[in-house]
Formats: sequence, structure tokens, C-alpha cells
Amino acid sequence: MVHIMTDSTCDLSAARLAELKVECVPLSVQFGDEVFRDGVDLTNREFYTRLRQSQTLPTTSQVNPEEFARRFQTYADRGDQTVGIFLASDISGTCQSAAIARSMVDEGSVFVVDSRVVTFSLGLLVQVAASLRDEGMSAAGITARLTELAPRLRLLAVGDTLKYLKMGGRISAATAMVGGVLGICPIIAVKQGTVSAVGKARGRRAGFRWIAERMQKEPADLSFPVSFGHTDCPEALQECMDTLLPNLPGARYTTNEVGSVVGTHMGPGAAGIAYFLKEN
Repeated sequence: MVHIMTDSTCDLSAARLAELKVECVPLSVQFGDEVFRDGVDLTNREFYTRLRQSQTLPTTSQVNPEEFARRFQTYADRGDQTVGIFLASDISGTCQSAAIARSMVDEGSVFVVDSRVVTFSLGLLVQVAASLRDEGMSAAGITARLTELAPRLRLLAVGDTLKYLKMGGRISAATAMVGGVLGICPIIAVKQGTVSAVGKARGRRAGFRWIAERMQKEPADLSFPVSFGHTDCPEALQECMDTLLPNLPGARYTTNEVGSVVGTHMGPGAAGIAYFLKEN
């Protein structure tokens, strides 16, 4: 039997993970002396309430190798195999921890995929993995296919504020102040292990139009589903979908709420889309 495993930054709901039969390993977020397992000890609503009230950003922690090894060994003892799909190794050491854990058990029983992405774009790759497993593909075959697909993942999101980028030291206080006065919304992209600010817009609606124009140049492969996500802002999610879906005829899509690990850096009020880039 092949088991699919991921980490909590995939931002798939507990119900969706159960439906997919995917095991999720939580990262941790820390406010002061309090440590919470992402999506386990702290709901998304509780997290964003704390984040809005906090004067400093919480810290986040990767999964350690021992935790992965324990889980991998459980399946190896049954004669089963595990395919683990984790957030980008450029962003967190979680994938490296999984690779270390693989060397601590029967290496032939564990396959580790570096998604090179995070949040609901990682969730897309996990859903593809579950479909391939259900079609009867081997662990090695699933790993090879995901490795081929991962570079085609794209995520584009419009942030509501520059506040959290400033708190995280990614932009200066002066830039954040000017941007706040002008109503500037950053446009964030995640692809191939890199998180970067790729544009800016005067207001959220203009930001979603910017994404729509970008997707004309980098179109989605609609043979795969697309995914929309938000950070505690359903109205931003709806605005994003209203702007982008007319350009995606017949698209199958899911919606996701971004959890604490990614939400720490993006802040509340953001929304965006993840998809697989269409091949030339």
C-alpha cells in the first residue's frame, strides 16, 4: 500500500485531507512562550485574532526528523511505502528533516518530494498525488510524476497590507508607511522555491486585474484543477474568484484558508490563485 503524507502548510482542511486519505504533519507557530501545532492546537480564526493583536510576528518551526522517522517507520513495519510531499526546501527545513528521517528507516519504503512551493499550491500537488495513488500508480511512479509537475506550479496573491512584510523585515518602515498612505497592495508570487514581490497595485481589485493579465502570459493548464486561497478574508477570496474565473472557462477549482505558518508572513486580508502552468 502507498501512503501520501504532507505537512500543514498545504492548507487543506482536515475534512479534505480525510477525504483524500492523506496524513498531515503539523509545523508549529509560537507567540511568546506559547507554542501551538499548526491547525491542531490553534484554529485559523484564533491565529489571525492573535496576529492582529500582536506587536511582533510569531515564529514558526519545522518538523524534526524524529517525528518523521516515527511516522515513516509505522508504515514500513507494515510493508507499506510512503510518498511525502512537503513545502519548499528553500523556505523551510521540513523537507530536509523528512530526507534525514528517510535515512533512519528502510530507505526503499520512503519517497520524499520537494514541492518547491507552499500553501494552496502545495495542496494542489498533494491532491494530484492522491489521485495517482487511487489510480494504482506505484510510489516511485507518483514521485517521478510529481517531480515533473512541481516546476509548473504557480501561485499569485494580492496582500492587503505591507504591515506584516515590514514586521518580518522584508521591507523598510518608510516603504510600508508610504505604501499604506497610497493604499498599495503587494503582489506576491511563489514558484520554484522562491517567494517574491512581483508587483504592486493601488487597491485589491487592481491587484487581481494585474494577476489576470499575468495569467494571459502564463496561462493555466485546465486539465488540472486550480485553487483559490485567502488569509482570513472571505470577501477578498470572492473578489479574486469573480475577477479570475471568467478567464478560466470550465475550470475545476477548490478554495482554501491559509493557516498560521504562511499567514504569519502574509498577514490577514490576502487572496490569490494557484495553478499548473500550461505546457508550450
